[in-house]
Amino acid sequence: MELHEYTQYDAVGLAGLVARGEVTAAELTAAARAATAAVNPLINAVVESWPAEDDPVPGSTPLAGVPFLIKDLAVSMRGKRVELGSRLAAGNVAGQDSFLMRRLRRAGLVTLGRTATPEFAYSTTTEPVLYGPTRNPWDLTRTAGGSSGGSAAAVAAGITPLAHATDAAGSIRVPAASTGLFGLKPTRGRVSLGPDADEVFNGLAVHGGLSRTVRDSAALLDLIQGPETGDPYFAERPHRPYLEEIARDPGRLHVGLVTAPGNGREVEPAVRAATLAAARLLESLGHRVEATAVDLGVDWEEFVLANARLWSANLVRWVDGLAAASGRPVDGSTVEPEMLASYAWGRTVSGPEFVHALEVRNRVARAVGARFATLDLLLTPTLPEIPVPLGTYGRGARDADGLGWLEHLFHRSPFTAAFNVAGTPAMSVPLGSDPATGLPVGVQFAAGYGREDLLFRLAAQLEQAAPWAERRPPVWAGAA
Repeated sequence: MELHEYTQYDAVGLAGLVARGEVTAAELTAAARAATAAVNPLINAVVESWPAEDDPVPGSTPLAGVPFLIKDLAVSMRGKRVELGSRLAAGNVAGQDSFLMRRLRRAGLVTLGRTATPEFAYSTTTEPVLYGPTRNPWDLTRTAGGSSGGSAAAVAAGITPLAHATDAAGSIRVPAASTGLFGLKPTRGRVSLGPDADEVFNGLAVHGGLSRTVRDSAALLDLIQGPETGDPYFAERPHRPYLEEIARDPGRLHVGLVTAPGNGREVEPAVRAATLAAARLLESLGHRVEATAVDLGVDWEEFVLANARLWSANLVRWVDGLAAASGRPVDGSTVEPEMLASYAWGRTVSGPEFVHALEVRNRVARAVGARFATLDLLLTPTLPEIPVPLGTYGRGARDADGLGWLEHLFHRSPFTAAFNVAGTPAMSVPLGSDPATGLPVGVQFAAGYGREDLLFRLAAQLEQAAPWAERRPPVWAGAA
């Protein structure tokens, strides 16, 4: 299979070719390796490539035989390195498959490597010291977002049609918006984080994927969703496969439009225009849109403080555990400045303060959830700005403590974290672009707990009304 042919198809399309015997999984693997060789030196998305281990049965699932990449964090493949984007964990090798990895194998996906993440996934730009910055395929001087920036850049550039991602405050949706992809953050408890963790960031983090088409994300979630023994959360099983949902009419939806973030940050004109254009598109499709606001149940400062306490206290345990396992010191030779500051601040968080942060999580979840008693969906910008130049985050957060670093991250991404705290699903849809730069602009839709079905139905309708899959960045493997 020629590279330009490989990149014409999405994952479901490639799996269909394998099922019909038109190509083999080995041929797809060869094409993915050619795509990696063509564009990865430019974007630095794939930090390690692996030989194919699995021999999938053609047609056994909607994704059997498709090349795939996993993020260098939260999913482990036995015998392969998982380093969390950190020098402290450099060389760490997984002793077993995580539950998610087992499901990826059963799905017939052919995992060919791991993608870049910022250190400990603790940023919304992917610029780790360990492997260097990941570059946006639309503009190599700009961020691809984070923390799933490596996966996003790889998919946007055509290396694989979809890739694994995680999201604790926007880490699926932020890179999706930054690179022109579709990215859906599932409901809390939809995909198991075990067995090494029951929850990550106290229920804020979830597994998911990034793709160029809606049906690829639907197929992936169908194959990885469902609880495992010991999971602390359980999202009710969907009534039907998400691949079937995308063929269903969403009906006439009542959508709340939010254009201003809770911290009062100004939204860039191109982003605001794309969000309003999305609202008009919804109305043209028969949906009802009205202006509203998101009530967090707490003020913005308390919201950020609670997140900082949860994040940094968890970070302390990770860093201490990795230091003990590796025998390395916790200092500037192993850990980046922002993480050292967050680690030090996290050590000051008291037990009562941590419990109070959990109480804030509950108040936010109740308040955000209540919005969906009167609205079907919320529509917001995914990000308030177009992708920023690489290096911007370091300049903006220099000398910040752990709280200051979270304040900086939430300032740059004020629309996404509320739905992690609430545990509700949300997606970024690549409906817009900046007229001045051509960079993609994503808009976010959020739904009530367990309503991925509704999001997928609307996403498919929007994809048909305003197709985006043929928009290709300048760095595109099929053109190499």
